[in-house]
Amino acid sequence: MTVNASLESPSPLRQFYALTKPRVIQLIVFCALIGMVLAVPGAPTWAQVGRALIACLGIYLVAGAAAAFNCIVEKGIDAKMKRTAWRPTARGELGDGQTLLFSAVLCMAGSAVLYLWVNPLTMWLTFATFVGYAVVYTVILKPLTPQNIVIGGASGAMPPVLGWAAMTGDVGPEALILFLIIFLWTPPHFWALALYRVEDYRKAGLPMLPVTHGSEFTRLQIFLYTLVLFAACLLPFVYGMSSWLYLGVAVILSVGFCVYAWRLLRNYSDELSRKTFRFSLIHLSALFAALLLDHYLI
Repeated sequence: MTVNASLESPSPLRQFYALTKPRVIQLIVFCALIGMVLAVPGAPTWAQVGRALIACLGIYLVAGAAAAFNCIVEKGIDAKMKRTAWRPTARGELGDGQTLLFSAVLCMAGSAVLYLWVNPLTMWLTFATFVGYAVVYTVILKPLTPQNIVIGGASGAMPPVLGWAAMTGDVGPEALILFLIIFLWTPPHFWALALYRVEDYRKAGLPMLPVTHGSEFTRLQIFLYTLVLFAACLLPFVYGMSSWLYLGVAVILSVGFCVYAWRLLRNYSDELSRKTFRFSLIHLSALFAALLLDHYLI
């Protein structure tokens, strides 16, 4: 019995690591890194490379702290949903005190790294993002309104702004364009997930849009958001941040997202909703990768 239990239960280190939602944080750091790269004209110096790596570490730690805090607040909800029932807090493998201490240590360590070795603005913006996600979104908005993901999406859209601030010490219009793209991308991304997970959200008592307004209304909102997102994705080219290389990739990706959303609106299936959700991840990652390539190759 002891051997079986050890095989079934991950080590405490793996449990704490799982609390940080590694895959989500990787995307956050990637988006922050794009902001850092675009903030530096041409090839960076070794000093700038060092600053970027330190900033990525600080942002990673604070983002992990926010994710861990989220696991405490939502452990009851997580336990009711198949997608999140495996989390150590939902299974009772880690207590609230342990998780809260872990979150606090990560937040303080990350904030110290950003304040001492990057700049105070980046530290305060990152801490504000922590509060926005862990408290404003998770505690207040998520259980209160079906527009939770729209309003709370502001926190998720902050990484490029943090990256830009880390390298320049301010927040320029270019950073705000990147913020807008992620802000508009977030609702169709999460609502595509919510459509095929609607019963989980209903069981958990969360007022996600498919629960409160139904599938058809949600699918219409997804399609409308992809159209607005399409326009926002053209802004880097219009503003002069990028060239034709980025524009071509942005148009192809945005048309693809709109086509998925249109098909979802016209003829719904759980499988198509899953494909739309997966494509949304490809859309954002490839879009920012194109910005990165464009910055150095053109």
